[in-house]
Amino acid sequence: MWERLEQIERRYQTLAAEMAGPEMATDYLRFAELDRERASLETVVQLYRAYRRVAQQMDDTRAMAEDTTDRELRELAREEMDGLSAQRDALEAAVRTELLPKDARDEKNVIVEIRAGTGGDEAALFAADLFRMYARYAERRGWQVEILSSSDIASGGFKEVIAEVRGQGAFSRLKYESGVHRVQRVPVTEAQGRIHTSAATVAVLPEAEEVEIDVAEKDLRIDIFHSGGAGGQNVNKVATAVRLTHIATGLVVVCQDERSQHKNRDKAMKVLKARLLDLEQSKQAAEIGEARRSQVGSGDRSERIRTYNFAQDRVTDHRIGATLHNLPARLDGDIDELIDALIADDRGRALSGEAA
Repeated sequence: MWERLEQIERRYQTLAAEMAGPEMATDYLRFAELDRERASLETVVQLYRAYRRVAQQMDDTRAMAEDTTDRELRELAREEMDGLSAQRDALEAAVRTELLPKDARDEKNVIVEIRAGTGGDEAALFAADLFRMYARYAERRGWQVEILSSSDIASGGFKEVIAEVRGQGAFSRLKYESGVHRVQRVPVTEAQGRIHTSAATVAVLPEAEEVEIDVAEKDLRIDIFHSGGAGGQNVNKVATAVRLTHIATGLVVVCQDERSQHKNRDKAMKVLKARLLDLEQSKQAAEIGEARRSQVGSGDRSERIRTYNFAQDRVTDHRIGATLHNLPARLDGDIDELIDALIADDRGRALSGEAA
C-alpha cells in the first residue's frame, strides 16, 4: 500500500508541474483533463501527507521521551503519543478507504422506479410515501427530481412512479435503496385499527449515457395512443402517449404524463436505456461470478431491505441491523444517517475482503 501511495504522490506532483507549464495557457482541453486527474488524486495525497506528518511527530516525541531524564516530560510525551497514535490510526483507515476501487457509476444521475407490491391501495399509498421521501432527500442535497412516468390511484397513491434524479453523487448514495421496502401501519380504511403489512419495490438504475447504450430504431416497436391520465381536452383529441418495446429483450416502457408525444418518447427512451444498461451490467456480473457480493451492495430487488413500523415509530434496515426512530422525519427525507451507515458497512466489507 505504501509503495502505491508513493506512486500516487509522484503522479500528483507531475500533474501539478505540467499544469503550471506555459503551454497550458492555450491548451484548455489538456488542462481540464489534467485537472480532473489531479482532483481525483488530491484527497488520498492529502491524507497520506497528513499520515506522514503525524508519523514524524510520533518519532520526534518518542525520541524526546527517550533522551530526557525528566519524569514529567516523559509523562507528557506518553500522553502526546497516545493522541498521535489515535490520529495515525484514523488517517491510515481513511487512506485505506480512499484507495478502495471506485464505482464508476457513483457520479451518475439515476432513474428511480417505485412500484406498489402486496397490500392493494395501502401499498400504492406507501409507494407515494417512498417517492416523497426520496424527493425530499434530493431537495436536501440540492438535486433535481423529474417524474418520467406515473400510474396513480384515486386515493393519491402510486401503482408505479418512475423519476429521474439529477445531482452530483446521486447514484453513490441512492444505490443502496434498491430492494423491497415494507410498511407496518393501520390503513386509513381500516375501521378496527388493525395493523397491516404492505410492501413496495424500489429500483435505482444509473442513467445510461449515449456512448454506453445505443438503441437503433429497428430494434424498437413504437406504439402511439391516447393518454389515460390527466391532460384535459388534449387527452381526447391528440394521441401523445408512447409505448416503447425493445424487441430483443421484451422490455416495455410507457410514458404518457406529458402533452407532447416528443417529450413522452424522450422520457421513455431515457428509462429504456437505463434498464438496458442495468440488464447488461447484471449479465456481466453474473458472467464473471462476482468476487465480492456484499449484503448491502447486492442490489437485489427481491430482497426485503427495510421495514417502516408506524406503531413503534421506527425504521429498521435489515441488511445492517440498524434501527432509527422518529419515522415522520425519515419519511420527510432525513435518511442520511441510514445511508451513511450502509456506506460504512459496505466499505468495511470491502476492506475486510482486501485484507483477506
